[in-house]
Amino acid sequence: MKFFLDTANIDQIKKAHEMGIIDGVTTNPSLMAREGIKGEKNILDHYVKICEIVDGDVSAEVISTDFNGMIAEGEKLASLHEQIVVKIPVIESGIKAIRYLADRGIKTNCTLIFNPGQALLAAKAGAGYVSPFIGRLDDIGETGMELIEKLVHIFDIYGFDTEIIAASIRGTHHITRCMEAGVDVATCPLEAITGLLKHPLTDAGLEKFLSDHRKLNG
Repeated sequence: MKFFLDTANIDQIKKAHEMGIIDGVTTNPSLMAREGIKGEKNILDHYVKICEIVDGDVSAEVISTDFNGMIAEGEKLASLHEQIVVKIPVIESGIKAIRYLADRGIKTNCTLIFNPGQALLAAKAGAGYVSPFIGRLDDIGETGMELIEKLVHIFDIYGFDTEIIAASIRGTHHITRCMEAGVDVATCPLEAITGLLKHPLTDAGLEKFLSDHRKLNG
């Protein structure tokens, strides 16, 4: 399973890259705003900075909702760097835009997916990735992981090359379930990924080793 960092924070991206644990980055307008990135030029420059740090795909989201606007934005974003993946919402004009861009060799990530039908249409249109939002489904009383399990099964049946990105991950419990389900990618905040390192027996064991070392070596 690949890990993408779901952030626009350069320091966190650098930290995760230095640890050797991330395979790419996903961003969206909300994450850009959280970092105080304003203005088209600054946002585009920020995407390039991210691409220069990581080795894998970097999702950059369009803000248009009409076909022509999505195409214009998508082509501009894709021209920034070879690692850019154009992130497009799963609406009718978005599906059309995904097909248009896919036919021209531009990789896409279809976002805001909440049911299998949406993911299936995006995959048929040629999306490189689909991003089901599991945490937001949990928020409304549904079980987000059930959607992940269904998509892994459906995509396996039909042999889609489209990769599934488990998004809106809220903690290590989601990551562990994604591993078990066989999802392609989990995109997470850094604290969720580093949370996988934590276990009380690890802390206790390390303290015991260090204590014994101190006793033996003064």
